[in-house]
Amino acid sequence: MLVYTAKRLLAGIPVILGVVTLVFLSMYFAPGDPVELLIPADSMGSAGEELVQQLRVKYGLDQPLHVQYFTYLQRVISFDLGESIRSGTSVAGELLQRYPATVELAVASLILGTIIGIPLGIVSAVNRNRLLDKASVGVSLLGISIPNFWLGLLLMLLFSLRLGWLPPSGRVAGFWTLEGLQHLIMPMVTLAIGTTGILTRLTRSAMLDVLGEDYIRTARAKGLREQTVIYRHAFRNALIPVVTVLGLQFGALLAGAVITESVFAWPGIGRYMILGIQGRDFPVVQGGVLFISVSFVLVNLLVDLFYALIDPRIVYS
Repeated sequence: MLVYTAKRLLAGIPVILGVVTLVFLSMYFAPGDPVELLIPADSMGSAGEELVQQLRVKYGLDQPLHVQYFTYLQRVISFDLGESIRSGTSVAGELLQRYPATVELAVASLILGTIIGIPLGIVSAVNRNRLLDKASVGVSLLGISIPNFWLGLLLMLLFSLRLGWLPPSGRVAGFWTLEGLQHLIMPMVTLAIGTTGILTRLTRSAMLDVLGEDYIRTARAKGLREQTVIYRHAFRNALIPVVTVLGLQFGALLAGAVITESVFAWPGIGRYMILGIQGRDFPVVQGGVLFISVSFVLVNLLVDLFYALIDPRIVYS
């Protein structure tokens, strides 16, 4: 198990390196100069151009592309993500401060989507081609199709502006309190809708494959209760692809939270990255992508290790 874990961690390094490289190149070749955005347009004279040059030297933007790239990699290896060009604050410090908010939103959305999606997929598979099956398939397709930003604005309009039941935006630390839960509900539901649809369809498909196996017919022939057949024999064997998608969905929720956090002014990594993209703040965008990439790799590692608990026949080497 330890050898396998070490191999998976080493395999994740090229993935993270590739993502960081792509982000670095895309930000470098994007139009505009991040330093010039800090200088008011009316002050761009000889003194302004001199200040721009000083700032470019300060942040290493005057260096060739390959020098900037390897300098950044050296900083990443030493856990130094640099300073924000716009605010001058430590990027690592800002990300560590905002990371719990993003994880809170992603985990809450994943739990809600799992609680609704998996049982709905089981019920749909058991009632194949019946009205309940067709209704659940329609609901799941609708959940996958609805854009997050549109659903978020719709929920805000209905439950905040019209009904006044929930606060429109922001976050209060402590989701276990009533006020914290009220701020969490709308962004959580916005992200969970898509996850619910994906898990419903995947669980239904996996369950239909398993319910047609010989050992399920044998279990029913032995006189076992239908609930025992469904949940102990069928669902357990259909769980591996579902768990795989759960790991992928967590990474997708971290990335998808970028838009949702912007809509609801949720103070997480996603909103921080949006501000960095708007201001072409290289260290902010690169640091945010690095955090999300590492989280994605670690979560998928945990999912791979969890397979052994679901199916004891799986042996790692």
